Amino acid sequence: MNEIDILRWVHILAMVYWLGGEWGVFQSSYNVVNHKLSMDERRRHMETAYRIDLLARIGITLMLPLGLQMGYYYGFVPFMEGWLIAMWFFFLGILLTEVMAFYYRETDRGITLGKIVEISRYIQIGFLIGLGGMGLLSLGPVDVSGGYWYPAKMVTFGVMLIIGLLLRFVMREWTILFRVLATGPNAEAEAQLDSSISKARIMAYFYWVGIAGTGFLGAVKPF
Repeated sequence: MNEIDILRWVHILAMVYWLGGEWGVFQSSYNVVNHKLSMDERRRHMETAYRIDLLARIGITLMLPLGLQMGYYYGFVPFMEGWLIAMWFFFLGILLTEVMAFYYRETDRGITLGKIVEISRYIQIGFLIGLGGMGLLSLGPVDVSGGYWYPAKMVTFGVMLIIGLLLRFVMREWTILFRVLATGPNAEAEAQLDSSISKARIMAYFYWVGIAGTGFLGAVKPF
């Protein structure tokens, strides 16, 4: 047993919690928008969705630093030498912000903390798609002498982060709409909630396929 084996194991766990967590949120959403249920019951399902989603958010946050650490050992990202410790501090900061956003989820502070995480996602998306795309074109700085599966995985993961970001917007909208519904029946808010979750479900299907495809690239290394 060595360090890269342990990293691979944690990487797999992160993907399991990410994929499984998204499925849990998806299932909870059916009762969140069920108008036949009382508002208290719907809020309980909303609370369940948030708790499940926290595990998914922890998983997705850990995926990139774990992948870069292993990529460095495999020789794909030699430019990360000297930056690995700083990278881990950066992502541990994001992880702490995610947990605090969950803790304050029903408040304006929680929404603000969530937006800070979203800003970090923009940086990660640009990093992944930019460097991954350059790697696929053999333009560096990603070393593709060991194959193109690693930069391809970077690109697909970046695309998954985009979809994940859109789903985060939906979750934030749920919080805002439930504040409105807590004050009493509101047909406009109910319609907006239904529309929001319907769109999220379509994105979720692409999300699952994309996550599975990203995992396939890492496990099979087809090219």
